[in-house]
Formats: sequence, C-alpha cells, structure tokens
Amino acid sequence: MKTSFPRKDIKIVLLEGIHQSAVDALNAAGYSQVERYEKALPRPDLFAAIADAHIIGLRSRTQLDAEAIGHTRRLLAVGCFCIGTNQVDLHQARELGVPVFNAPYSNTRSVAELVIAEAILLMRRVPERNASCHRGGWAKSAEGSYEVRSKTLGIVGYGHIGTQVGVLAEALGMHVLYHDIEAKLALGNAAPAHNLDDLLARADVVTLHVPATPETKGMLGAGEIARMRPGAMLINASRGNVVDIEALAAALRERRLAGAAVDVFPAEPKSRDEEFHSALREFDNVLLTPHVGGSTQEAQFNIGGEVASKLIRYSDNGSTLSAVNFPEVNLPEHVGSSRLLHIHHNVPGMLSRINEVFSQDGININGQHLQTEGGLGYVVLDVSASEQQSEHLREQLAAIPGTVRTRLLY
Repeated sequence: MKTSFPRKDIKIVLLEGIHQSAVDALNAAGYSQVERYEKALPRPDLFAAIADAHIIGLRSRTQLDAEAIGHTRRLLAVGCFCIGTNQVDLHQARELGVPVFNAPYSNTRSVAELVIAEAILLMRRVPERNASCHRGGWAKSAEGSYEVRSKTLGIVGYGHIGTQVGVLAEALGMHVLYHDIEAKLALGNAAPAHNLDDLLARADVVTLHVPATPETKGMLGAGEIARMRPGAMLINASRGNVVDIEALAAALRERRLAGAAVDVFPAEPKSRDEEFHSALREFDNVLLTPHVGGSTQEAQFNIGGEVASKLIRYSDNGSTLSAVNFPEVNLPEHVGSSRLLHIHHNVPGMLSRINEVFSQDGININGQHLQTEGGLGYVVLDVSASEQQSEHLREQLAAIPGTVRTRLLY
C-alpha cells in the first residue's frame, strides 16, 4: 500500500450535504480531489463511493459500520460532521488504525437557542394554542400562561451546551439549577442541585443535555418523571434513548406534566419519505422537531470548518487531537524532517523495537512522540533522511510484529 500521498491525490468523499465550508477549507489546504454528495447514499452506492477514499466525511444518516469499512481499501481517517459518532463502528476503525473525528462544540449555540425558545413557548402554552388556531379555534386566555422570568430551569448535564443554556436563561431572569455526574464550576448565578431527584422536584422546566451512554439510557423513566413538579415541562434535545417516551406520554395524558419539547427520539426516520411514529404525536402541548437542534446555517458552517481542519491536520502532520477512538497527539510542524507514523497494538517492548530500527541504520531521531490508549499505541518520529531512506525505514517499521499500519509524511 502506498503510504505517502500528495494532497492532490488524496480522495475525500463527503456525504449528506456537508457544508461548503468544509470543501473550501480542504481546497485551500491543497486537497482538490473532493467528491461531495447531497444525500446519504444507498448501501451499494455508498460502498462504491468509499472504496478508494482516503478520507470519509459523513453526518448522522450514513452507517459506516464494519461492513461498510470493510469495503474501503485506502481509508486513513473519518470525519463525523456532527456531535454523535454512533453511526461509525469506532472499534473496527480503531483496529485498522483509522482515527475518527467529530464536532462536539460547533452547534452549541444553535441547540441552546432552540431550548430557550422552547422553554418560552411551552410556558406561554403556544403549542396548543397554535394547534387550536390551525383548527379554527380561538383559545384567547391567560390561563396557564406564564413568563419565564423568576421560574426555575433545571439543566441535566452541565457541559458545553448545558452551560450555554444556563447563561441564556439567566439573561431572561430565570433561576438555574444544574446536575452533572462530575463536579462543574457554575457560570453566573447557576447553582448545583443536590442530586437529580432534587433538581426534578424544584424545576419548572427540565432540559436534558447528556451524552448517549449505558448510564444515560432511560435515565428519565416513569419514576423520575413522577418526581417532577406537577405542571412542570420537559425538554429533550440530547439523545433519543434518554427519555422513556411511553412514560412521558402517560404523564402528559394524566396532566401531571403541562407540556414537553422533544427533538430526538429512540427510533427516527431514515429519510424524509419515511413516516415519523411516536406516542407523542397525539398531544397539542408537545413540540416535536425532527432532530434539528444543531441544524442552523451557522452551526453547519462552523462544523464544516472544525472537522475539516482536524482531518487536514491529521493528513498533513499526524495530529490526532480530539479523535474519539484513537490516542491523542498534538504535534508540531515537521519542517525539514520526514515524519513516520507508527500505529501498533499496545504491547510491551514496542518502543524499544521501533528505536532499534533507527539505531541499526545509524539514523538520529529529531523528535519522538508516543501516546497509548487502551489496546492501541501511536508513535510519531521525525528524522532527517532522504525520501529513499525514509521509505526504507517505514518498511522496516511495518515489519515489526504488532504493527497495525504505518505512514510516511514529507
């Protein structure tokens, strides 16, 4: 396998209408062979498109599972132009020495704004009044309608999005409570709840901002919803499996909750042509949105630039900072040196065997970086050597037992 590629020869396949900002960034860096598809591809077309791709960019609909990865021959890296990476078989990519990058921060503001808007709309009973008007009704009344000022917003998951939601909520005069499994420094006047139950009991509006993990699956079930304040409201713009939808529907039918806004679901349509099914469709006091929390032009522009820059840095100099399945190494430039990348199984004695290759050839190492994570190790070596010598060194490194793959950068 060829291990060093001029930028113009690296084929990049971008799927699902990834923003033009990604193409612009790649082109500006010298990557001219970019294929961009507006939609997710059917499996046979996907396999054909990625067969000779060095880099694949996708969003949430494309499933880059083990079968799909198995159809690639030259894959170096994967970019998820979104927050989630569940659509990629991270283990399989890792086993092949392929780092996967995502954009965990670029849509933070977009999600936060949607949540605040939903909190206001729910407190004013806009969803049901909107539905009534569409049916010819005129439900003009102040009953059950409140300002958000002085109300308590409970934020479950006080990370990048949760903290932004809190800042915006405080600007509207809301009191902010938060709960997180890790100790977090409060922004503004936000206060930590004693625990999740404490937050649920005190909040007028509860909003969820947690990742998809075994611990968060079903974390808001019938028991937790029952502990919410009577007449409270629930917003979920995090992950679809965090809330028990049937339990939420039961609470709404019994009018224990006054409303909800849900942007993510346990099962979501794979295309616009597929019907959306949910027990929540029957309720006028529920805002349902099709997973659009981060779907703004600003967010997509920022995501395109963020993920493209990570892919460029890895392709150009081997940096893997913020890779989700790979040892993270933040590397300096390597002007005047050849750079050898050695990805290997993390077994004892590997570094000494790598260094022995250079010792035997009498070649001095200008710089060396090692990082391991779980069963994978990543060594980056800078040397002053000719192209022929560097390729010879790469071949020797590739022959070391336990090597996953090697690359040579000039």
